Amino acid sequence: MKTRTLIAAVALIAPMLAAAQTTSTPRVDQRQANQEARIQQGSQSGALTQKETAKLEKGQTHVQNVENKATADGTVTKKEAGRIEHAQDQQSKKIYREKHDRQHDYNHDGKNDRRQRKQH
Repeated sequence: MKTRTLIAAVALIAPMLAAAQTTSTPRVDQRQANQEARIQQGSQSGALTQKETAKLEKGQTHVQNVENKATADGTVTKKEAGRIEHAQDQQSKKIYREKHDRQHDYNHDGKNDRRQRKQH
């Protein structure tokens, strides 16, 4: 009888313990995927040069490292979540700035394609 009670108790408690120590950060992972897609789209369209793409990829790696460090102990505290979100916010701003500056590589030759200014 005691064995059945113990097994039933473990069966009820195990999912709660697993949920309490989750290292999964689906919201962060989805945002990372979205930002990666923005970089790839910019690279393919020519809005980002090769140098800008490499720089942004390095920034993505930094954000991933911040997330990995936060999840290393099995839980993500509010402070750690704030750090991850801040790093993602900064990366998002960098992606926007690089995609909307005047540096482009439309023909993908590795050279900066600037539009010629109109002569008066």
